Amino acid sequence: MSAAPLMFLGFDLLRPAQLGWLVVALALGGLGVYALRRRREARELLVAARHKDRFLPGFSRSIAAARVVLATAAALFLALAVAGPVRGYTEKSVARRGLDLVVCIDTSRSMLVRDVRPDRLTRARREVAGLIERMHGDRIALVAFAGESRDISPLTHDRTTLRALLERVDTAENTKGGTDLGAALGHALQLFDGRSGAHEAIVVVTDGEDLEGKGLEQAKLAAERGIRVYVVGMATEAGGKIPQADASGRESFVKDEDGREVVSSLSDATLREIAKAAGGEYLAATQSAVPLEELYLQRINRLEGRELEGGIEYVPHDRYQWFGAVALAAMVLEGALRERRKPRGGRA
Repeated sequence: MSAAPLMFLGFDLLRPAQLGWLVVALALGGLGVYALRRRREARELLVAARHKDRFLPGFSRSIAAARVVLATAAALFLALAVAGPVRGYTEKSVARRGLDLVVCIDTSRSMLVRDVRPDRLTRARREVAGLIERMHGDRIALVAFAGESRDISPLTHDRTTLRALLERVDTAENTKGGTDLGAALGHALQLFDGRSGAHEAIVVVTDGEDLEGKGLEQAKLAAERGIRVYVVGMATEAGGKIPQADASGRESFVKDEDGREVVSSLSDATLREIAKAAGGEYLAATQSAVPLEELYLQRINRLEGRELEGGIEYVPHDRYQWFGAVALAAMVLEGALRERRKPRGGRA
């Protein structure tokens, strides 16, 4: 729930943070008063009081002060106009539509490979963060998976919370090694309400190793419910070695049973098959600078959304024009005033 707008003289201020300009306006007024004082002191040094009418004919200190007051008032009312004053609201019925999207992020150890800079998992988090920024009005859930899947966030509109939770997605949270795409897809399917797959989709960000071989089976179940699956291959065909650190922090690479360093590379044949089986699409990280955002803008965003929430929206009646008009009048009047009146006879 958003905070109530600040009240001022019977007006709601939609941008109270802009009230800082009032301080600037008051500072300008203070400078004007200071300038009047210095001018008075300068006149007293130049002309004795008894000769004032002779050497400074028609000069009016009250008009000079009035100009400062009007200039300060103009600045103050402009500052209030910038703060967004409103008075009164119109009720408007609204209906919002959006998608439900579950994003599954691979956190297996192979996601630490650096063939995708800076490494696969960091790049995956960046891609998902970009997707979160794109999705306005849609709900997102986050699931992490390796040998088993785990919830990171349920379906929510709260992008701030999603970004914070996304930063905590790491391989250290895994309780079982390996990569089970089937478990990730099955977990994602459980997060939907089951009413209609037309507004639901799953996105999987992985390096392509489906060690359990159950991903295609779950993709077909998703297709039966009308839920599309989109896959981003977060690796390269050349691949790279899997880093690991010992107790002293020294880095080495994972080795197989024969003592050879393991090279993890992209195996996209299975990923393409999973996406195709569920009516989605596959895209490798090497094919686009922002593959996940590209999939969303060109494919996912075109899916049929459903009404997620409705209600009443209050449209404010802007009244900044009132304050702007007063400021303009003060500026015009200030510019029309003259500190020296024309003496009788028509000479200045």
